[in-house]
Amino acid sequence: MQRFINDAIEFLPILFQGVKLTVIVTIGSLLLSTVLGLMWALMRVSGIWLLDVSARVMVNFIRGVPIIVQLFYIYFVMPDLGVTLSALQAAIIGLGIAYSAYQAENFRAGIEAIDHGQIEAAQSIGMGWWMVMRRVVLPQAFRIVLPPYGNVMIMMLKDSSQASTITVAELALQGKLIASSTFKNTSVFTLVAIMYLCMSLPLMYLVTRLEKRAAQSRR
Repeated sequence: MQRFINDAIEFLPILFQGVKLTVIVTIGSLLLSTVLGLMWALMRVSGIWLLDVSARVMVNFIRGVPIIVQLFYIYFVMPDLGVTLSALQAAIIGLGIAYSAYQAENFRAGIEAIDHGQIEAAQSIGMGWWMVMRRVVLPQAFRIVLPPYGNVMIMMLKDSSQASTITVAELALQGKLIASSTFKNTSVFTLVAIMYLCMSLPLMYLVTRLEKRAAQSRR
C-alpha cells in the first residue's frame, strides 16, 4: 500500500495533465455532437423528404463506421485532401461527429414524444414550423432528453480515451507512457481507472437525479 501511495504522489502530476486534455476533448466533442445531433434531428422531423433522407443517410453512415476509423480518417487522410488539423482538433471533431448520430436519435425521440395536438394548436394561431419548434416543441423535448443526454456525456468521457490513437496525450495515453517507462503497470493503471471513475461518478449522480426528476414530471 505504501508503494502505491508513493507511486501516486510521483505519477499524479503527470496524469493530471492528461485529465486536462480529457476534459477538453469531452467538452469540445459534446458541444459539437449536440449541435450536429440537433441539426440531424430537425432534418428528420422537418417533413421535407430530401432533408429526411439526407439525415437518415448521414446518421446511418456515422453509426456504421467505428469511431477509431473516423479519427484515423480525419487525422491521417484529410491532410491528403488539403485539410490539416492538430491531433486535439481531430479528436474533438471526430468524436463530435461520431456521437452526433446518437444525439440525433435522442433528440428525435424527444421531439416526437411531444403531443401533436400542441403543434397543431400552435400552427392554428399562425406560428410557422421553426417558431413552433423553438417555442413549443424544443423546450419540452430538451427536458425529455436530459437523462439520455447525461448518459451520452458519460460515454463520451470514457471514449475520449480513443483520442490516444492519434497521439492526443489524454489520461489513457499518459498512463500508458508512464507504465511503459516505469513498468509499474498495476499502480499506473489503477490510478488511471480511479481518475476516470472520479470524473464519471458526478455525471452518474447527475443522470440519476435527472431521471428521477423526469419521472416525477410525467406523473
